[in-house]
Amino acid sequence: MAEAKVTPARDAEQIRRLLDLPEVGQLIAQLDALRWTGRAGYGARAMVGMAMVKSLYCIPVWTRVVALVRDHAALRDVIGAAPSEWACYRFAAKLRTHADALAACLDAVVSRLSVEVPGYGEKLAIDGSDLPAYANGQRYLFKDGPEREHFADPDATWGHRSSVGTRSGGGFYGFKVHAAVCANTDLPVAWVTRTAKACELPEVETLLDIAKGRGIVPAVAVLDKNYDAKGIYAECVSRKIRPVIALIETATVKRGEHKPPTCDHGQWTFAGADDKRQATQWRCPTRECAPKSIWRPYSRLHPPIPHGSARHKALYRKRVAVERGFGRLKNEWGALPLRVRGIDRVTLHVDLTMLACLGTALDRANRVAVAA
Repeated sequence: MAEAKVTPARDAEQIRRLLDLPEVGQLIAQLDALRWTGRAGYGARAMVGMAMVKSLYCIPVWTRVVALVRDHAALRDVIGAAPSEWACYRFAAKLRTHADALAACLDAVVSRLSVEVPGYGEKLAIDGSDLPAYANGQRYLFKDGPEREHFADPDATWGHRSSVGTRSGGGFYGFKVHAAVCANTDLPVAWVTRTAKACELPEVETLLDIAKGRGIVPAVAVLDKNYDAKGIYAECVSRKIRPVIALIETATVKRGEHKPPTCDHGQWTFAGADDKRQATQWRCPTRECAPKSIWRPYSRLHPPIPHGSARHKALYRKRVAVERGFGRLKNEWGALPLRVRGIDRVTLHVDLTMLACLGTALDRANRVAVAA
């Protein structure tokens, strides 16, 4: 059977299954416990359901979510109410205030996925992706005009993005999501939201720490050449993670110092990596040299998985998983276009999108397990 290439169908039953997940149920209970006023209002289940509708139906603004729920009888029955857009705005503000509750829910969902989905988190592909701001970041009001005194989104900054498809690379104004995506399932494992100008390198340590806190200990981390730095290799090796990173054409690379050693008998063969020694072993192809083998300390040029090896090439091809993950989050789960301003609101928007994506994957894994 041919694999479907269209966005999966969204229905009220899917919303119900998401709200019935134990991890989401715990979030709802925590939010209900925070209601200190006597006003009836709307329950946390209804408000979390509205957030799930927003992501699953890829709707950028609350007003359209409210209009959909009011006209959709099945959604109203599942959610249990039809909240107003003002209630949705108040709920978003409450989630920003109590971000730890949402973070605990996301941690629980990822931890459960690591148990339910085979291979989830074993290999991570790490990268950053742009989120253009819902604002104009131009310095001048118009060409040769006065400088802008007020910016609609003062948290957004200018940054650089690579070319994608027919879109050329260059500067953009907004934010970035740095994510570690499972290379086996294309599902996010850890992520952080930063402004566009934030450097990508320090976020690798942050992402690996978040993954570890969620019970994910990868064996391999795959990154593009933007992360080709000694510190990234050292950070991965210290965690017993095999780094697979494309090399920048530095002077040492041009001289071929990253290649295997050679002798009169030919090119030496890779004989394995020893984490205790923090070195890779290389052997003479005929064993006639003295010594017959040598050790090379782990470094940028000589990582545990040698550059140019068949295994290195095969693992590096898995880096596209992070690109697919970003594409689905933006186009199938409503991460773009942004219709909120401020780093705290953008962060909440990304987290709710991730919850819908990962919650749906967990529900699918549960149903597969029951069917089996």
